Amino acid sequence: MGATPIFCDIKSLDNLNISAVDIEPLINSKTKAIMVVHMAGFPAEMDEICKLAKRYNLKIIEDSCHGPLSEYKGRKLGTIGDIGNFSFFSNKNISTGEGGMLVTNSEEIAAKAKLLRSHGMTTMSYQRAGGHATTYDVVDLGYNFRMDDIRASIGIEQLKKLKADLIKRETVRSNYVKMLKENNRIIVPFIENKEFVSNYIMPIVLGDSNAEYRDLVRNRLHEKGIQTSVHYPAVHRFSMYKKIRTHLPNTEYVTDNEITLPMYGDLSESDVEYIVNILKEATIEK
Repeated sequence: MGATPIFCDIKSLDNLNISAVDIEPLINSKTKAIMVVHMAGFPAEMDEICKLAKRYNLKIIEDSCHGPLSEYKGRKLGTIGDIGNFSFFSNKNISTGEGGMLVTNSEEIAAKAKLLRSHGMTTMSYQRAGGHATTYDVVDLGYNFRMDDIRASIGIEQLKKLKADLIKRETVRSNYVKMLKENNRIIVPFIENKEFVSNYIMPIVLGDSNAEYRDLVRNRLHEKGIQTSVHYPAVHRFSMYKKIRTHLPNTEYVTDNEITLPMYGDLSESDVEYIVNILKEATIEK
């Protein structure tokens, strides 16, 4: 789109969301919006971010792909800013295989999004086939972002099951938090969170560590049959963005020392206990 991203650090090693305090010094006359990611489904500091947006007349775009039904002070993530985005990729809380959803309370933004999703055409083929229109104009540079009927049907059925699955995940996280408190080498992000959240993933951060040691711990877990992942490589380190020089110490530490533990609704308490015990063994010695 010709825009230049300005990267902002995360708040801390135990809060992996954008730092509201660090946003304001990065705002300049060209700034158009604040893009917020609700990491792992946990809410960012939206009160402070909304105040900044209002003060500088900026839009707020919420990346809520990790947080369907997650809440911030009684409000659903994705419904607080001007635009909320959700993902239906195969590994998300609900999936249609691919695709996603944009939500907004702005009639203007909604109309623009509907136009852009279908090549900037003023009428859809469905309307023309049904006899509601016979012609169309192309009034903007659009795309083919239309969800097909089959994926939409899958999504509707998945949505019906979402709340029950999130409640089960809440129990799984509770078991993790209770058991991980005994390991002083582990930082559990968002441990003080009291909101209802999706628990999309179960991230931990190794204290007094580095990327090499993190990978060693992961390998030790894998040897015991425990699959882990890393969420995520830091965006500003990718080749595409290296020309935008920036230093984000918290982000960079977490990138090098985060481990994502197994998280799904049917993970039993004994499964969690096994994972935590193996993790303790894996972190005893460097």
